[in-house]
Amino acid sequence: MTPRTATSDPTDGRLLRGLRSREMVLEKALQLASVDGLEGLSINRLAGALGTAKSSVHGLFGSKQGLQLAVIEATRKILIDLVMRPSRTAAAGLPRLEALGEAWMAYLDADTFTGGCLLSSASLEMDGRPGPVRDAVAQALQEWLAVLAHNVSAAVGDGDLASDTDPEQLAFELNAIGMSANWHYQLYGNRKAFERGRAGWRHLLIGYQP
Repeated sequence: MTPRTATSDPTDGRLLRGLRSREMVLEKALQLASVDGLEGLSINRLAGALGTAKSSVHGLFGSKQGLQLAVIEATRKILIDLVMRPSRTAAAGLPRLEALGEAWMAYLDADTFTGGCLLSSASLEMDGRPGPVRDAVAQALQEWLAVLAHNVSAAVGDGDLASDTDPEQLAFELNAIGMSANWHYQLYGNRKAFERGRAGWRHLLIGYQP
């Protein structure tokens, strides 16, 4: 008898289709959440937008909270793929901080999400709502702040930034520029917000140079 290979197992095909289905549903969920907020996102709302049975969406995520957490994790991965990973081609320290600022503004300017940066809006929406969803948002943004602070420290070590620079303080200020650019564009619809964001990022880094 010829042994069955892994690729001939019918469960492999079902698993692949299931993963693709989940990715497609999650993509719709991301866009809905960026407009309606994480609290406005529900199994029923998502199923209606997809034109599918509520049970189908429930089977993928299990609960509203499960859906919210999946959306946050997917958003985190998008930030890594579109902002953090491209900037790794620049040397650690000041060059990477400059690259991170450019990549972040490009990410915001590209309208990746219908309603603007989901992590930015979620941080405001969930800041007063204790629980796993808030914790997931906080953890994702803490990871971002840590990347900024790490590269500030590297820039200080290289002598590109003043020796008395507080890495966490500068990370705080850089993050505020991106958050402000996203807020300004979403509220006023003026893409000059990203030009101002780029300029603000550059000027801030120059101000910390020895």
